[in-house]
Amino acid sequence: MIRRSTLLIVCALAAMSAADIAEEEDVLVLKKSNFEEALKTYPNILVEFYAPWCGHCKALVPEYAKAAGMLKAEGTDIRLAKVDATEESELAQEFGVRGYPTIKFFKGGEKENPKEYSAGRQADDIVNWLKKRTGPAATTLSDVTQAESLIADNEVAVIGFFKDVESEDAKAFIKTAEAVDDIPFGITSDDAVISKFEVAKDGVVLFKKFDEGRNTFDGEIGKEKLLAFIKANQLPLVIEFTEQTAPKIFGGEIKSHILMFVPKTATDFQDKMDQFKKAAEGFKGKILFIFIDSDVDDNQRILEFFGLKKEECPTIRLITLEEEMTKYKPESSEITAENIITFCTDFTEGKLKPHLMSQDIPDDWDKNPVKVLVGKNFEEVAFDPAKNVFVEFYAPWCGHCKQLAPIWDQLGEKFKDKANIVVAKMDSTANEIEAVKVHSFPTLKFFPAGDDRKVIDYNGERTLDGFTKFLESGGKEGGDLDLDAEEDDSDVEEGHDEL
Repeated sequence: MIRRSTLLIVCALAAMSAADIAEEEDVLVLKKSNFEEALKTYPNILVEFYAPWCGHCKALVPEYAKAAGMLKAEGTDIRLAKVDATEESELAQEFGVRGYPTIKFFKGGEKENPKEYSAGRQADDIVNWLKKRTGPAATTLSDVTQAESLIADNEVAVIGFFKDVESEDAKAFIKTAEAVDDIPFGITSDDAVISKFEVAKDGVVLFKKFDEGRNTFDGEIGKEKLLAFIKANQLPLVIEFTEQTAPKIFGGEIKSHILMFVPKTATDFQDKMDQFKKAAEGFKGKILFIFIDSDVDDNQRILEFFGLKKEECPTIRLITLEEEMTKYKPESSEITAENIITFCTDFTEGKLKPHLMSQDIPDDWDKNPVKVLVGKNFEEVAFDPAKNVFVEFYAPWCGHCKQLAPIWDQLGEKFKDKANIVVAKMDSTANEIEAVKVHSFPTLKFFPAGDDRKVIDYNGERTLDGFTKFLESGGKEGGDLDLDAEEDDSDVEEGHDEL
């Protein structure tokens, strides 16, 4: 009786401490006061640090709750939780939260060194990633029902069919499974399963709920070759850009993306999609084909980034997301499979020149003390061998640029009568130049007189005195960073790191 009563008391206490942690749609609500208790009660927890005003966090809510419900219903020891980082600033600081949402996985009740979540933002992605972190890399499929369930329950699944699961090929398959976070893997040696899926010899099949439905690996089985096979086939031939698909699009290894901007409401939408999809078939694993609904409000910043207006859609652009983003524009505006194939082929063969945006030169560009530069007149003004030119590259929406504007105007006024000095500005959201790549705002650069096309970064004080000292010294004094805090005093090109 003593043992039984003791057990009941322990269970009751455990239930009470679990009850102290509130839940919203199956997601645990954590605070500094219950965080440690949550780690003790639930050994494996994925925690989202969010801000109530964050658009990305709001978009994640339904998928995050769906994933939490799926795991809870399965009775696993994995739970999802959230922390309002604006209220729980100590927790956010402790775990190095610098942006929203930040998602970290705490395994085995350990508080130290949580793992950064690195997969997509749909419920299946979240569940699959967590199962990979807590279970075997590949689930053993003992019968047809298990195999069918794995395929039915997931958008994409990979199954290895091996007569001997201890073979070298099977081991290479397991190594591949360990390297892929967001796709479930299964492995089987069961004759009934192999027969059901008509696999004639040891091999690997990727099953998916789109396009061909399944892809069979052809070649010598090895980790790198399997990873390349999965990369080429795990996404649809054409994928829509949304809040949920963005991590898959930008987190993948394919850094060349062709984008079709088209309103879904257009009468010829399906025809355009058919042409786009037909062209995509020949570039699997090389170029990602993405369509963007140009009528969606959240997509307008992407259109702006490419210098597009709604009325110009449908249209095509191509971008490379390497260290420097480079954009390309097709010569023909007609969206046909033939034109798209030609455009992509020219790109892969290095025959295309980058497309640089430019506004038209304003009639009064040099009327005021601060001269207005655009792509079309930048070279002529900035690299004038007789002039020292100081340029602010800004974004109209940038708060720091707005704060700098009156000081920059004062600087222009101060040097307006100096024939060899030009103070200028350029809207870098609408104009692009090869000589300068702008990643944050405002960016300040000095182009000294001479024929050597020299460019000097300005990282000094953003004050009239600081700018004056710099200009009067010919760009030699006051341009270096004086305060460590200045380093973060810029607005990153918000949203543009995505497209």
